[in-house]
Amino acid sequence: MNKYTSLLGAEQRSKTMYHPKEQILNILTYILLLIVAVCATVLLCDLSSQRDGFFYSKKDSAVLDLSISHTQEVLLRPDTEHRGQNVNCTFWDCLNIYKCEHDTLKVYIYPLQEFVDEKTDKVASTLSSEYFQILEAVHKSRYYTSNPNEACLFLPSLDLLNQDVFDKHLAGPALASLNFWDRGENHLIFNMLPGSAPNYNSILDVNIDNAIVLGGGFDSWTYRPGFDVSIPVWSPLVHQTNLLPIHAAAHRKYLLVSAQLNLLPQNLRTLTDLTAKNTEQILMLGLCDNKDLKSRCTLAKPNQKRLEYPRVLGRGKFCFLGRSLRVGQPDLVEIMSQGCIPVIAIDNYVLPFEDVIDWSLTAVRVRESELHSVMRKLEAISNVKVVEMQKQVQWLYSNYFKDLKTMTITALEILESRIFPLLARSSRQWNVVNKNSHSTFNPLFLTSLAPKSQGFTAVILTYDRVESLFLLIQKLAVVPSLQSILVIWNNQKKMPPHLSTFPTISKPLKIIQTRENKLSNRFYPYPEIETEAILTIDDDIIMLTSDELDFGYEVWREFPDHIVGFPSRIHVWDNATMRWHYESEWTNQISMVLTGAAFHHKYWSHMYTYAMPGDIKHWVDDHMNCEDIAMNFLVANITNNPPIKVTPRKKFKCPECTNTEMLSADLNHMRERSACIDRFSKIYGRMPLRTVEFRADPVLFRDNFPDKLKRYNDIGSL
Repeated sequence: MNKYTSLLGAEQRSKTMYHPKEQILNILTYILLLIVAVCATVLLCDLSSQRDGFFYSKKDSAVLDLSISHTQEVLLRPDTEHRGQNVNCTFWDCLNIYKCEHDTLKVYIYPLQEFVDEKTDKVASTLSSEYFQILEAVHKSRYYTSNPNEACLFLPSLDLLNQDVFDKHLAGPALASLNFWDRGENHLIFNMLPGSAPNYNSILDVNIDNAIVLGGGFDSWTYRPGFDVSIPVWSPLVHQTNLLPIHAAAHRKYLLVSAQLNLLPQNLRTLTDLTAKNTEQILMLGLCDNKDLKSRCTLAKPNQKRLEYPRVLGRGKFCFLGRSLRVGQPDLVEIMSQGCIPVIAIDNYVLPFEDVIDWSLTAVRVRESELHSVMRKLEAISNVKVVEMQKQVQWLYSNYFKDLKTMTITALEILESRIFPLLARSSRQWNVVNKNSHSTFNPLFLTSLAPKSQGFTAVILTYDRVESLFLLIQKLAVVPSLQSILVIWNNQKKMPPHLSTFPTISKPLKIIQTRENKLSNRFYPYPEIETEAILTIDDDIIMLTSDELDFGYEVWREFPDHIVGFPSRIHVWDNATMRWHYESEWTNQISMVLTGAAFHHKYWSHMYTYAMPGDIKHWVDDHMNCEDIAMNFLVANITNNPPIKVTPRKKFKCPECTNTEMLSADLNHMRERSACIDRFSKIYGRMPLRTVEFRADPVLFRDNFPDKLKRYNDIGSL
């Protein structure tokens, strides 16, 4: 068995003394076993399963420039008891944090050992070149320590990457024999292909007890959040193919390319039907007759064309990744290597590095049950968004996916950020595109604190409630952080009052009469808006005080990528109707802040007007409803953040307005809002709204202190 001992620099000793003749025979036997092992492990790809048992190639040690020396032989008895992993492990239960005494993460690598069945001489596992690269990456990184006493985490040299090629009955005893194993506490297990035939479940079928799994095949049932790390399934084809420069999205011929092998029959049928209906937009490929994984062929047998893989993925703007026997597939890395945007139709797949990577900026997720509508979903994505996502794919690939070393260091950094949170990168740092990139600016990466000097622009949407409008303008004018007021007159049948009749205020005021009566007019990016912050407010919201509005702006300055406002709502799932329901009752949770009185960044006005998915904007304008829900969906889908409600006030009814004047007085209005949530969630392909039990209040406003010590005194209770 070939072992790469020079990497670890560990002292190697043989357990048994041999006679010189016996040593010669054993050396010859070793060489023979080495040749057999190298030849056998090259053939790990089982073409009958077509990529679900994707091979990991083995390389001769001379190619890797490493010396050969004897390793310590450990005799084992196969496992008779099957425990698997502790499914209840959490960061607090199964990780001994007291071993992590240094300011940075330290990882100890066990010396290379040969684990052998004492009766049959069967070897537990063969060291693959892929796992050797992982060990080498750790050894050459800042995380490595040769002293186990100062290590926080321990990495076995036992290769468990591919469950198809190691003996699960010997792997458990091999791990248990390690000096510091202690039922897997603080140990790392790398595994990319879990499970075995015929079920191929997403869990490593080895007694690993409390070890942390860095796995490439997690689903939501097997992943232990905050404990395990989801990693990519590596593809050797990425480095074996001479890749051409990646084409921009505008120069790609096909909207969708599907080249994945061994898709589940149901998904395969759906894609085949879609291809027949969209021959100019979909390129569907399969395995060629010679079963060469470096090429794909078109499905039409008489005129079958052979195309180089994975380069052919560069012909599509989007590339399909669906469910197969195993959840994790090397296709994801291959897709990203070609700058293609992944379309992922695996409902419960825990994507690689999901703890830190915002996949909503990079990929499109589609419910498996809604795969038939994937083309409609992709066609609704604007060209600007496609370019932005493509650049994000390229950036993520080059920073986290391009080789095994990069993947390994990324996984260790995620673990380090959990153990030493003060060293953790922010979401912006994990996801921001290189500054030299010309990607579209995204508010997820706004500065952490907006400038106070700019203030905010109040955008008032009104129809003909002049008395209420004038009263609101007077109240807004005394807010210290207000810069200007923009009145959007949404009545085409009646001219707005002359500017001379408006209240005299010290802040700039302008009136814009719209061409059509649309609720979306409140979100149009008017050139008159010069501030980053916009307060959208209805003309009947006259109960908010100056302190409440000023405090709301201060909260927005700290969270400029959130919607920050006053009236809040919640979405709930109705098990009786199997639909989403809009709820306006007071609860402990919120998931929406209504834009009838809310602050948002002006970027969201651009996104709402020019990049709203599907037909949401037109539907809102046609039905005169749900523009606030649409804005909450838009922001939550991009940022994955909930809105922020400020101050305790809950009642926002205008006492001077009659019920017949308000849109929300109609019973159908509430029914439509529930239907809106259902409709929007289908267009987005998921439910982006985030529920939170949180409200921002001034620190001292309820404390028994003199008013002169409080900054905000006039805060309403209801």
